[in-house]
Amino acid sequence: MTGAAGKGIVDLDGREHRVEALFNILTDFFVRYGYWVIFFGVMLENGGIPVPGETILLFAGYLAYQGEINLVRAMATAAAGATIGDTLGFCLGRYGGAAFVAKYVQRMRFLHRQFDRARTIFLERGQWAVFVARFVTGLRIFSGILAGMFGMPYPRFLFFNFSGAVLWSLTIGSVGFLFGGSLPTLVRIVKEFHEAVLALAVLALAIGAWVYIRRRRIERQASARSEVESKPKLP
Repeated sequence: MTGAAGKGIVDLDGREHRVEALFNILTDFFVRYGYWVIFFGVMLENGGIPVPGETILLFAGYLAYQGEINLVRAMATAAAGATIGDTLGFCLGRYGGAAFVAKYVQRMRFLHRQFDRARTIFLERGQWAVFVARFVTGLRIFSGILAGMFGMPYPRFLFFNFSGAVLWSLTIGSVGFLFGGSLPTLVRIVKEFHEAVLALAVLALAIGAWVYIRRRRIERQASARSEVESKPKLP
């Protein structure tokens, strides 16, 4: 990996200096370890450790735009890391129980608010919370832990966990790739309007998928009619 990854990211100004520093660190890690950065970054975040997994995947999309890595492989790696990480969190919640979770949250004092919000969403939405929390920074790291703690059956958890992981990886990776030419601007937008941006991105992907499926269906129907019309008619 040499091109953009070897040169680093364009400088950001003001309050974005920390993001710039993070991206420069990620550049070095990607040069050294490649796709493992995506896998472990996303896995650790989803396992309950506050690592910027989403930023890592966003950056991976940028590198794919620059031709440094393969976008599909990056998104697949992120989906695998997210699924495994949430499964680890699920096991911690299931076998550690409420006492373990309470100690964990007490040590991570800066995450108290996010944990309370995640618990509220989980109690209100149940299994769908596993899917929804995937798209909310700060809540994502607790979804697996809470699912295990509240006794959700693992097959059901795995279904919603994997479905959310795939859609999340496709969304974030695609956003990083599509805005790869102006990543600093994208970072500012995502930081300020995070949930709205993700909602719009998911909606755009859903509309694109619907248009593609509908177009393929029309093409198949037209092809079928053409075959019927081309067959010789019996006298």
